[in-house]
Parts: sequence; structure tokens; C-alpha cells
Amino acid sequence: MAARRALKAVLVDLSGTLHIEDAAVPGAQEALKRLRGASVIVRFVTNTTKESKQDLLERLRKLEFDISENEIFTSLTAARSLLEQKQVRPMLLVDDRALPDFKGIQTSDPNAVVIGLAPEHFHYQILNQAFRLLLDGAPLIAIHKARYYKRKDGLALGPGPFVTALEYATDTKATVVGKPEKTFFLEALRGTGCEPEEAVMIGDDCRDDVGGAQDVGMLGILVKTVHHRGMKQRTMNGSAL
Repeated sequence: MAARRALKAVLVDLSGTLHIEDAAVPGAQEALKRLRGASVIVRFVTNTTKESKQDLLERLRKLEFDISENEIFTSLTAARSLLEQKQVRPMLLVDDRALPDFKGIQTSDPNAVVIGLAPEHFHYQILNQAFRLLLDGAPLIAIHKARYYKRKDGLALGPGPFVTALEYATDTKATVVGKPEKTFFLEALRGTGCEPEEAVMIGDDCRDDVGGAQDVGMLGILVKTVHHRGMKQRTMNGSAL
């Protein structure tokens, strides 16, 4: 790893770190205000696929977070970029509220499968359609492979188990675009003028936030929320709050 440089940028996770659904994490607004007072660039990075970037921004503003749209980098943004690069027609297994972020992408006669968090679409008939496309050679693109996420009523299955099931059934490997992939963190930093050694990642997921950040050369700070309570954690060298 390169020598540590002066801190210039802070990447902050959203769901589970600043908010849980429609409720702010206690003290999060005040913490963000203090961070804004420091001489660092702040970016917000998220794996959420439950809603479009615009809907997410509106949710955050209703919770009185001072955040602008150009400060948010989502896994949906990364997925769209990959689809445009590959010039494929995806079968989109995403929440209907996330579809605006794929506006203009051709989806008829699909020749690729894209999976995000889509509880209403994770049933046998739809997954079997995806399975058959993959058997015919369609690439599998996972917006992320989170094992679980935090809801107000407790932990819930993420898209990871469903991606893994399709990988197993078709003997294929998904291309993952969200955290903890190195490319995600590098894309989030693009435009800041900062190298990974000059940045820190703050998040509530030991593997996807802290581990992913450390793998690319950033420092990782773990916010201990109930996201990971009772779950087996990977030991990290990063700080913990």
C-alpha cells in the first residue's frame, strides 16, 4: 500500500449510516454538519437499488440532510454505465422505483440479466426467466451482492443470495458493480482529484464499506449500528466509531 497522505476526501455510506428508510440515524445530521466544517471533499456512496437517485435525494432532504445531487454516487449509476459500455439489453430485476435511472436503456428482447434489490420480483417464475437467459449465454450483472440490509422491522435478505443462486444454477460468475468492488470506490473518487490514500470511507457494513475501502487503499471507519448485530464479522484494521 502507498504511504498515507493528508486526508482530502470522505466517502459516506447512506442507508444504515445516515438513515434507515424514512428515519435519520440519531445524531447523523449534526455529524454531517461538523464534517462539512472540515477542509475535505464529501461524497455520498450507496449500494441502494430500492429507488432512483432523485427519489433518494428527496428522501434525504426531507430528513434535513444538506446534500446535493452531484455529491451522490450510487451502484445504479455504476450499473447503467456498464450497460452502456457493453451495449446490451438487460432484463432488469430491480425495484420499480429504481427504473428512472435506466431511462433510455433498451430492455426489449433482453440479452443480459441485471439484479438489484427487488423483493417483489424475486419469485420462481421471474428468476427462472433469468436462469434461462443465462443458460443461453447472457451475462449476469449484479448491482451489488449484499447479503442483507437494515429495515425498520429488522434485517432483510439483500440481492446477494439471489445472485449467488443464479451463479450456482448456471455455473457462471456475475460482474459486480457496487461496493465492495474496487472500481466502485475509484469511480466515486473520480473528479475529486484525490487518490485512495487521501480518502476515508465511513459506513456500517464491515465487508462492503470498510473492507472494500481498505482493499483499494483507503482508510475505513465502521459505524456500529444494528446492521451487523448478531452477524459474524470479518476483522478489520480500520477504525470503529
